[in-house]
Amino acid sequence: MTESVWIVGAAMTAFGRYPDADVVDLGARAAQEALADARLDVQRMQHVAVGNVFDSLTGIGQRVMRQIGQTGVPVVNVVNACATGATAIRSGMQAIKAGEADLALVIGCEQLGKRGLLAAPSEPRPAEYSPQGRDGSIMDTEGVVGSSMMPAVFGEAGIAYLAAHPQASVEHFFKIGEKNHAHSALNPLAQYRKKFSRDEVRSAEMIAYPNTSLMCSPTSDGGAAVVLASDAALAALDPDVRKRAVRIAASVLVTDPYGEDGEARYDVNTITRNAAALAYERAGLGPEDLDLVELHDCFATAELLHYENLGLCEPGGAADFLDSGGPWRDGRTPVNVSGGLLSKGHPLGATGVAGVYEIATHLRGAAGERQIPDAKVGMAHVLGLGSSVAVHILERRAA
Repeated sequence: MTESVWIVGAAMTAFGRYPDADVVDLGARAAQEALADARLDVQRMQHVAVGNVFDSLTGIGQRVMRQIGQTGVPVVNVVNACATGATAIRSGMQAIKAGEADLALVIGCEQLGKRGLLAAPSEPRPAEYSPQGRDGSIMDTEGVVGSSMMPAVFGEAGIAYLAAHPQASVEHFFKIGEKNHAHSALNPLAQYRKKFSRDEVRSAEMIAYPNTSLMCSPTSDGGAAVVLASDAALAALDPDVRKRAVRIAASVLVTDPYGEDGEARYDVNTITRNAAALAYERAGLGPEDLDLVELHDCFATAELLHYENLGLCEPGGAADFLDSGGPWRDGRTPVNVSGGLLSKGHPLGATGVAGVYEIATHLRGAAGERQIPDAKVGMAHVLGLGSSVAVHILERRAA
């Protein structure tokens, strides 16, 4: 069994809207760039894993391989909500750990187009399945006994946090929107690269209180890819590739534990706390060792909660951590230097791979204007609500 798994190639398309390309194009583009970064060709890959949510049933992995080169190796299609891309990385890792492959190609791609999460049902529901409103109108059950719509779920989680922590206020959520949009201005691959003042964030269209439109991840298209290598494969690669290889110190995937109120509302906290604790244990590191973090800020409220869930501050200390400047680029533990999902974008199947790409790029010293100086250790976190959380801790290769 190989001792370590290494990232030896990484690439990402710019996230945005691609009306003239399809999802295969996006996945193929990222894959070819990652292979070129590793100075390898597709014929060397012994395992391929492709993460995609909406097109997975079409054999998206095989379709990408038809475009970049059919080699007959195992191709695994992965879907796991927002944790899809990170789960695909684990597929490649597991093939290497099992000794079935020395080199693996992992791709995440998605073209959401008009598939917004706020879209109305395509057909009206029969009246007998909906409660009757006080005015005699027929109301959908959504929002009456709880909500499964993500803006509402994370709006509720944010308000619940404020109720339990009086030192925090909605102003802290607005600050996160301000921070992440400011960070994205330095990221050439971000969907949005415009800074917004806190007043602009606060006064934007309200989606689900307290999250305004500038505090919600946008609908995005894009692709990201990494090439993974075993110890033996790494030793045989080009010296420049070996020099900038990044070790995966921990890779963790967990699902929700049982909770008494789990049928009524999502617990967005416990699952991340469990994943982080296990990742730190496996890596032999702690939150104090992290030089930067890419966490799942699908909404601004989520980021504040995850400061504590990932151990970046003491329990109850998220507001103080933010007020101190801790998660800014020049802070104690920079968070979402890419701009995060709020402004970098959130093409579901690509998101988990893109987070790992971002951390690896900093550890390789290749992040340009947004580079965190002398970054050695970083964490990428994604939450597929209702299913899984994945956490990867990456470590720069010793000189």
